[in-house]
Amino acid sequence: QMCIRDRFHPATATAPRTASAPRGSLETVSERTTYLLVDGENIDATLGTSILQRRPQSDERPRWKRLLHFMQDHWNQPVKGLFFLAIDGEIPIPFVQALTALGYQPIMLRGEGKVVDLGIQKTMAALQAREDDVVLVSHDADFAPQLADLASTPGRRTGIIGFEEFLSGILRAIPGVEFFDLEYKVEAFDSSLPRLRVIDVAEFDPLEFL
Repeated sequence: QMCIRDRFHPATATAPRTASAPRGSLETVSERTTYLLVDGENIDATLGTSILQRRPQSDERPRWKRLLHFMQDHWNQPVKGLFFLAIDGEIPIPFVQALTALGYQPIMLRGEGKVVDLGIQKTMAALQAREDDVVLVSHDADFAPQLADLASTPGRRTGIIGFEEFLSGILRAIPGVEFFDLEYKVEAFDSSLPRLRVIDVAEFDPLEFL
């Protein structure tokens, strides 16, 4: 896997503002939260290996703060970002500090196996007992059982952020899950990525290609 901390580029932004709860929500804004669960190494590996086929340049990397802002505005409630990291050796202090400054809670894990996957799966299982909304930032099909359980809860909103063409078919098939493209919908990049995509004819703008 590619090292996510070598490809992180923090964006300058203020902390998310407080928003009002949507009408008909299960809880008030002070109680209901969107949990953003970030599998950063999965996103980074997909960007570098599958899209760019090389190490990303600075302006080709996601601005992670925009994910928090996007979900806060889209679902009109506070967002708590949990950024999962596999630690093998010393803690990457500058990277962790940058995440914290952007408003994320770094979750640093070590142990045998795919520790980030295990950490996110445990977190999704724990969220099943709460009435909060959940967004997964990953393409990994390993999270499908937990996401399906969350999505089946009446009144809970669930979503996925990633690159549409690399999203697992198993994740795509889960009923009731919103998908947000990391580049086109969230607008997490400062420059266009060299991606191949199928365009819905209703959204097709020929001026983009002229």
